[in-house]
Amino acid sequence: MHSDEWNEPTRNPAKDDAKAWQLLEKVSLAGLQEQKRARRWGIFFKFLTFAYLFIAVALFSPLAGLGGKASQGGPHTAVIEVRGVIADQEEASADNVIGSLRAAFEDENTKGVVLRINSPGGSPVQSGYIYDEIRRLRSKHEDIKVYAVITDLGASGAYYIASAADAIYADKASLVGSIGVTAASFGFVEVMQKLGVERRVYTSGEHKAFLDPFQPQKEVETEFWQGVLKTTHEQFINSVKQGRGDRLKADEHPELFSGLVWSGEQALNLGLIDALGNTSYVAREVVGEENIADFTLQDTPLDRFAKRLGASMAEHLALWTGMTGAPALR
Repeated sequence: MHSDEWNEPTRNPAKDDAKAWQLLEKVSLAGLQEQKRARRWGIFFKFLTFAYLFIAVALFSPLAGLGGKASQGGPHTAVIEVRGVIADQEEASADNVIGSLRAAFEDENTKGVVLRINSPGGSPVQSGYIYDEIRRLRSKHEDIKVYAVITDLGASGAYYIASAADAIYADKASLVGSIGVTAASFGFVEVMQKLGVERRVYTSGEHKAFLDPFQPQKEVETEFWQGVLKTTHEQFINSVKQGRGDRLKADEHPELFSGLVWSGEQALNLGLIDALGNTSYVAREVVGEENIADFTLQDTPLDRFAKRLGASMAEHLALWTGMTGAPALR
């Protein structure tokens, strides 16, 4: 036997096969990683393209801010929704409602304006702004009438607004009224004493902290606050009387200004509303134009996009980085 045969290494077929499989596995994993990377970048760039197109449409859309039917041509009855609490930064804020009113009155095809109300009321200041603007627009555009239609609820500040209209309509089961003013709080004085907690308040001004719920009430401050509410209530009553005029049967029913609410059927007998009817009825039978155009000021597509951008961006970035998982409750 030659010496070369002794020096030749012994081959191990099993080991060679293992190395081949490892190499094949690495190549496959590399291919999968490259596909994932390409897919993530594809999602990312598609998202950027979508965002760009969406923003462009939002910025240049003629419907931005108004209901979808507002730009329709031809004669129409303009409808403006007053929904939810009447307060600054809310859907039924004075800025939103007044903006809608002005747009409706300035449209040459508007034959009448309907305020469709479903609200428990809210800020007397915001309600007063809207009330004054309705009366101003009515005097400026005498050929365009304003009608309030109360659906489920037209109470407190919502009725304040409705009283500025030429006429008020409601369903027989609607809740109408609540001509009053309220301010509520809690008193935690005894709770603080039982817990052994000392309240320390530093003010400049004898009554600066008079609404502090952690301090005992003082009779003089309670009387003062009641006077503020009474003044606001009188302003509310005077505005309703000015808007409703002789239709309001206040002399026969002094409880009208007590803060109570009535059904639409009862409200009709009290002079709080003029007739029973809904928006379609008013548009068709009163205004004489059943084509309805929604002038409610809404979030623009850009506003809605901005609000959802955070969550949407997070979701797509999670896909892009591969950090997705099952939904979880926290």
